[in-house]
Amino acid sequence: MDLKDIISISGKTGLFSVVGKSKNNVIVESIIDKKRFPIFNSNKISALSDISIYTYEEEVLLSEIYRKIYQSNDGKKTILHSEDISKLRKKLEEFVPNYDKEQVYNSDIKKLFQWYNILHDTKKLKLKKVESEEVKDVEKVAKKDKKTKKVSTKQQPKIKSNQVTKKVARTQKKSG
Repeated sequence: MDLKDIISISGKTGLFSVVGKSKNNVIVESIIDKKRFPIFNSNKISALSDISIYTYEEEVLLSEIYRKIYQSNDGKKTILHSEDISKLRKKLEEFVPNYDKEQVYNSDIKKLFQWYNILHDTKKLKLKKVESEEVKDVEKVAKKDKKTKKVSTKQQPKIKSNQVTKKVARTQKKSG
């Protein structure tokens, strides 16, 4: 999933996309109603591409969870965030079976499903073509292995102990 430039702002409902940046603020646009407004340094901003869910082994990126939800639902919406929390936890366990139940709060789980449905409604859920990019990377590595470059064996000239490096003398002002 490509969640680049999609952010959440603490204290504001919904998701926003970054439209522009200036010296003192960031201009954002609501994904739902397309209203634009500035966000300042005092607002807490979280990029969805940086958010992850705690597990007992490692952290799982939100984009990976959304990819699993998208694939299991055949690109359709998922469970509503207003459902009972026990249903939401069971649904999350389908996608991340080893999530840390102590560190992932109920509000986090509700946001996860709410954000997925918002992104689905606004058609912002797009799968990356990971397979073709991985194949290209493997081919590049194979080509580099075939072309071995000769490494230069010349060494840098060494400074002998009796040579002195030049220093620029600075004059100091005397106080008084």
